[in-house]
Amino acid sequence: MRWLNYHHLLYFRTIAVEGGISKAAKKLRLGQPTLSTQLRQFEEVLGKSLFERRHRSLVLTEAGRVALDYANQIFGLGDELMQVLAEERFRDRLHLTIGVLDSVPKVCVAALAREALRWEGCELSLLEGKGDELFRDMFAHHVDLVLTNHTPSYGGPERAYAKPIARFPVSVFGAPSFAPLAKGFPASLEGQPFILPTFHSKLRHDLDHAFKTLGFNVSSVVETQDTSVQKILAINGAGLVAIPDFSGMELVKERKLVRVGPLAGVHEEIWLVAAARRIENPLASSLMKSFRFETPSRQGLPASPKTRQSRPRPRQKQE
Repeated sequence: MRWLNYHHLLYFRTIAVEGGISKAAKKLRLGQPTLSTQLRQFEEVLGKSLFERRHRSLVLTEAGRVALDYANQIFGLGDELMQVLAEERFRDRLHLTIGVLDSVPKVCVAALAREALRWEGCELSLLEGKGDELFRDMFAHHVDLVLTNHTPSYGGPERAYAKPIARFPVSVFGAPSFAPLAKGFPASLEGQPFILPTFHSKLRHDLDHAFKTLGFNVSSVVETQDTSVQKILAINGAGLVAIPDFSGMELVKERKLVRVGPLAGVHEEIWLVAAARRIENPLASSLMKSFRFETPSRQGLPASPKTRQSRPRPRQKQE
């Protein structure tokens, strides 16, 4: 009976990912002749050639592509096993880690956290960061869910599930000195200073497209992905800001900003993303199925999240 040598599988996967034996040998801290021998032994056991040489480089054969797909799943499952045991998810007390893109409105983060904490014994960790970092941690099973404000994009053999949980209309807001721009909007925005999100944001691309479609240019004076900083700078008169209506109207109510006008067709969409797992976190699965954020009122008052089904173990109220 033939047995799979997992060291051989690791060596093969590293060669495929690194794109060659020399780079793989350096990463694995092995000699190239040793690694070549191990690969040849692995191919002999499988009875298939996993690579073919083209122009001094190794290219996966059809069998190699199938083997790499299985190798990724096997080592991904191993990473998940280590994480499950480390966090003791098999016990009654559940731990949930949510990665949050730094540009997601805090009211959405708070609503998701409130919903998670309804589970009895829930331990919650919120990690803020950049999109690529958070998705990398999610596929490595260090993060259960990712809250993001752009359509997720990920490559490779990993599988992930995404669902939109909120969609907010976007308007232009500014300090009271910008109030005259409401007349003649949106043409009045021509040449005006703007505090814009950075280019890795989907909202930034939507704004650029909207301005181009309307046929005018705006002046970018500050680029920042932090929505709190955007609003502070706008209040101080540094420029106009395009933010979700519910967020801006709260500051209008406080007379710190004025609403210059709505941007037709521009929305801020919030997504909840999870990686496929063999052993699922039941709380993460429940949130993916049932959680949806209710759009706050125009006065900026946060609304409670709605769910479509009950949770297995809601937190009990203390007497």
